[in-house]
Amino acid sequence: MLLSDKKVLLIGGKGGVGKTTVSSALAVLAARQGKKVLLVSTDPAHSLADVFDKKIGDKKTVMRENLTALEIDPDHEVKAHIDRVSSQMKRFTNPDLFPEIERQMRLTQQSPGAQEAALLERICNVIDEAEKDYDLLIFDTAPTGHTLRLLTLPEAMAAWTQGMLRSQKRSEDFDSVLEHLSPKAGKDINNPMADPKDNASDGMTDRTRAITEQLLTRQRLFQRTRRLLQDSSYTSILFVLTPERLPIQETDRALQSLTAEKLPVGGVVINRILPEQADGSFLAKRRLQEKTYIEDIHKRFKAWRNYSLYLLEEDVQGLDALEAFANSLEQAGFSS
Repeated sequence: MLLSDKKVLLIGGKGGVGKTTVSSALAVLAARQGKKVLLVSTDPAHSLADVFDKKIGDKKTVMRENLTALEIDPDHEVKAHIDRVSSQMKRFTNPDLFPEIERQMRLTQQSPGAQEAALLERICNVIDEAEKDYDLLIFDTAPTGHTLRLLTLPEAMAAWTQGMLRSQKRSEDFDSVLEHLSPKAGKDINNPMADPKDNASDGMTDRTRAITEQLLTRQRLFQRTRRLLQDSSYTSILFVLTPERLPIQETDRALQSLTAEKLPVGGVVINRILPEQADGSFLAKRRLQEKTYIEDIHKRFKAWRNYSLYLLEEDVQGLDALEAFANSLEQAGFSS
């Protein structure tokens, strides 16, 4: 069962299909069942606050008993990441180079992928921290393409970091050769190949150690997150779609990509199905078309569980409305 057996749930899907509402109601349902839940939005266009009708922002906010919410700000994450890197670089750099470092960091902040990389690192840390403090972590993700890039990024970032470590090792080896060949204070000029007694005072050892340790820490974080995201006993990905042609096609492509990446799909949520009591000739015709799409969904996605949710008369907004919608989720099979 998704709400009782998993530690991480990621809710994905095309924009506008109801991911935030489903994520929020799932969090309410799990909290109601006694789980301590952290609900996190990774979508730059946050909607959690709108659904709960309560300000949230980039700090953990208590929404109800057992339920805390957080909206990660990607721009803030990029700036914080760049500031950390800049500060670390300045520790081992001549002050004359500080203006150039700051210029390069400003350019890096606008580079392609900077937001995703910084967002990924924050998500990795959230997962790491939540493990001891929460029973269930639910991510309300951005539209499909952004989410797929984010889910496949840990492997790429770990590989990139491994490359940086190899480059760092080559740099250390080269520095070591130069140290031996260059006569400096404390060395025997007549024997330049002799091991120096202690070259830590020139800062080289501290610098390389700090850089290497930071790279190793990031690599371990990305690798651990990747393992957890691929662990079907720990993580499950739900895709929300509506019974319409474009959401079905997009979901089909997304599930193929997730399967290829060995990421565990827990099911698809068919949202906003027209209820039987909806009357009128227009809706009757629409329901016939919808029936064809639902049959297509069941056929395409038969490898995963299908959850059906019906269109409501009014928008879901506020905790009371979410509590009511959580009842619908429970009836659809989301129950521990």
